[in-house]
Amino acid sequence: MLTVPGPGSAATRPEVKARLFAVAAAGLLAGVGAAWIVSKAGPGRPMVPVVPLAVPVALLVGWSFIASGLLSWRPRPGNLLGPVLVFTGFAWFASMLPDSHDPVLFTIGAAVAPLYYVGIVYLVVSFPSGQLNGRVDLALVVGTFVLTTVVQIVFLFFADSRKFFCRTCPANLLEVAREDAVTVGLLNFQRIGVVALALTGLGLMVRRWRRASRPKRRAVMPVAVAGALATAVILATFLASVLGVTSGIPFNVVLYYATAAVSIAVLLVFLQRRMAQGAVAGLVVELGQPGQAADLRGTLSRALGDPSLTLAYWVPAQSRYVGTDGRPVALPEPGAARVSTAIERDGQPVAALIHDPALRYNPGLVDSVCAAAGLTLDNERLQAELRARLVELQASRARLVTTADEARRRIERDLHDGAQQQLVALRISLGLARQLVTSSPAEAAEVIVQTEGQAAAALEELRELARGIYPPLLADLGLGAALEAQARKAALPVTIEASGAGRFPQEIEAAVYFSVLEALQNIAKYAQASAAQVTLGRDGPHLVFTVTDDGQGFDQATTPMGTGVHGMSDRLSALGGTLEITSAPGRGTRVTGRVPAAR
Repeated sequence: MLTVPGPGSAATRPEVKARLFAVAAAGLLAGVGAAWIVSKAGPGRPMVPVVPLAVPVALLVGWSFIASGLLSWRPRPGNLLGPVLVFTGFAWFASMLPDSHDPVLFTIGAAVAPLYYVGIVYLVVSFPSGQLNGRVDLALVVGTFVLTTVVQIVFLFFADSRKFFCRTCPANLLEVAREDAVTVGLLNFQRIGVVALALTGLGLMVRRWRRASRPKRRAVMPVAVAGALATAVILATFLASVLGVTSGIPFNVVLYYATAAVSIAVLLVFLQRRMAQGAVAGLVVELGQPGQAADLRGTLSRALGDPSLTLAYWVPAQSRYVGTDGRPVALPEPGAARVSTAIERDGQPVAALIHDPALRYNPGLVDSVCAAAGLTLDNERLQAELRARLVELQASRARLVTTADEARRRIERDLHDGAQQQLVALRISLGLARQLVTSSPAEAAEVIVQTEGQAAAALEELRELARGIYPPLLADLGLGAALEAQARKAALPVTIEASGAGRFPQEIEAAVYFSVLEALQNIAKYAQASAAQVTLGRDGPHLVFTVTDDGQGFDQATTPMGTGVHGMSDRLSALGGTLEITSAPGRGTRVTGRVPAAR
């Protein structure tokens, strides 16, 4: 079974469903109550009756916000989009309360009537992530909240309801003193504040639209257009109030319908997402057609609406992701301009989609597309794994050639600087002895003694050089004896356990011998260990060796492997073997090699 891990699974729990059902029922009742209040308001009331089709539009707006909130309700840290949409729907219905003839309901409605603007502002600046990004976003939301709550309530402390709302309105129960000058001042302050916030919001939306990627624009277009329209109408309405401009334009009616456009745009986005998920069924048919699997990236790119989409496949043997060409691919780091979505099968990684961050806001579509392409992704992963092995084999061969060339140059240098110079000196000494043998036999004898010492030194150096190429002890007595001899020369205590290992073909013993020596050299250089242990043994048809130490260890995720480790891996890979390194800070290091060694 192919799965795409995500944080939305908790939303399917029965208790969450019960809560969302309760919210939906409450929203239904709130809409019915608001419609009843508006229908009984009568002429001259301050709110909805001046708008054509007031009741149907009021229900459409409120229920659209609540439905959108329920559709987008996902328990993600910092994502308040669902709750804010539901809040906006209820606040919208509460804004109808000033049309009530009851003084209590009228006063409550007058206090909370503009509160739904807070939800709309939050929605427009945070869509589709549901998260505020930066101080400007926060300032817009906080400023709107202050103007629609603090300033509004203080305004009611001094406002005469029949003068500032309507002649037939009930009494304002919050009125403590009738101060028309203070009331007008607060009203103008509120209007100027709204104009400033609207200008800031428009500038912010224009800047973000220009910087947005194509998938991001596609994801936010309906809400962005409706939000910009509503903000422009709010700006025009309140600017006209501040300047005292009167015209034949019914600003209140236009603003009412602009708000309705925002709610419909949000609902449209979520319905489009659900429809896109339902249309994914055709993807299975498309991928089943000849030649489509070869363009899996293009097919998924079209299905997800992201032309920049790339694929990475997990290769277990190398513990990394590779591209379609088999070369390593690094997944984006947190905070990067790209994001990745991991795809798993039976709890194991299969592949990863590297895509535009905008797709994170439609996880249902990503899940559906990945599920539809599951079998094809798994098959493509196997192909990518084969290509990765080929790439690694080519790189390994190149490193082996480089290593062989370096070894030849080192042998040439050692012969030139060591044995060759000694042989030249030996030849000179023999020539001198030949000249002195008749004229000065005693001096000739002394030169011959020195020549014998030079010959012995040259012979020993040639033997050391031969041991570096292929140790005689390894050829004569096998791995255990050769490694024990090297352990006695090591810079730290080394324990060899090779009982029952037996003998193996020469190329296998040489590969294991030099790999163990390289591991011991690395321990001496970097591990800061007090001891090391080497174990040789058989595991079925394989010769297995381990080299462990009690050193400081290292973080495998951040520490690159050196040329020595690559050389070990290449030696073993050339024989069909594998190398595995396990380490962690403060826990030492364990090197494990396996080589097919059937006798």
